[in-house]
Amino acid sequence: MTLALEIVFWASLAALAWTHLGYPLAVAALARLRPRPPRRAAILPTVALVVPAHNEEDVIEGKLENVLALDYPGDRLEVVVASDDSSDATHEIVARFEPRGVRLIHCERGGKVAAQDRAVRETEGEIVAFGDANVEWDSDALRELVAPFADPAVGMACGQVQLVNPAGGTNQEGVYWRYEMWLRGRESLVHSMTGSNGAIYAVRREAYREVDPRFGHDLSFPYLMVQNGYRAVYEPRARATENMTTDIEDEFRRKVRMFEHAWLMLFHGRMFRLRVGPVYWVELVSHRLLRYWSGPLHVVLLAASALLARTAAVYAAALGVQLAGLALVGVSILARGRIRPLRVLHYYLLVTLATVIALGGYLRRGVPATWDKAAGTRL
Repeated sequence: MTLALEIVFWASLAALAWTHLGYPLAVAALARLRPRPPRRAAILPTVALVVPAHNEEDVIEGKLENVLALDYPGDRLEVVVASDDSSDATHEIVARFEPRGVRLIHCERGGKVAAQDRAVRETEGEIVAFGDANVEWDSDALRELVAPFADPAVGMACGQVQLVNPAGGTNQEGVYWRYEMWLRGRESLVHSMTGSNGAIYAVRREAYREVDPRFGHDLSFPYLMVQNGYRAVYEPRARATENMTTDIEDEFRRKVRMFEHAWLMLFHGRMFRLRVGPVYWVELVSHRLLRYWSGPLHVVLLAASALLARTAAVYAAALGVQLAGLALVGVSILARGRIRPLRVLHYYLLVTLATVIALGGYLRRGVPATWDKAAGTRL
């Protein structure tokens, strides 16, 4: 029994250490030693820019003004709002932009991905670009986003998103997201990134695939690109800005919803096909599989530490470190996140807990295809 617990302890610890420390260091080293940047060029392909929307009356006007101000030839740009049966004033606001070339596609309520699929079927651009309604792109973002498509091996490109918290709340998502963008950049240089984002990305039309509406493009498209012979690359010159949720607790609720979709992808997305090649397969296991299992692994590690604490000092020390971390997070929670040095630890614990709660939610009720706007990011 003790031997089995020791195996569980060391296996859990090793998996957590690899996904959070070992893998980032390894992929960064490989990106420096053997970089494979995509070929870029100042190309101007025809682009269909799709804005998926569901009840976005607060932000859609600003989004469309931002899109129409992009530094891209108007005769090579088609702008479409794919409304997932919005019931507020979104349609009326979009209608005011029709004389300026914006087209509304009113979709039946079926979720973001279903609306995107229909928009792709009803547009003609060589490249299909996507941007959430609450995100502003830099004026040159589209030119930079399409530049990697000069490389025929590139099927998808994802831009850089800067998350801002103008209300000065306690959420540390911006810190995490900067790290995540750095890591995706290293993955892109080595092979292909393992995750995208809905704020700013583009896909070569012939590489586009219609997927289960519950999957989302963020996680499914990068590995589908590789499975179909393309690369999914990170393009940091294509910049966008998004307001994040204000407080850690708001971010926690958002993460629970997001991780429910992640669990669905892990169990049913056929992500880990060996035909993606050994390098990308290791990227997927290290960055996706083990990252999402971090919550359950922490629970297992804590339980094993508690059961082994009396058998050896190393296990007692491990238990003490974990309990001390939990205590510090408890202090941060009581202080409502106002103790700045504890915010990152507080954020990490809540996000880790979100993976566990999301797994339970997914197993109990599944995952819906429809989505509501992220209230915390609409100011």
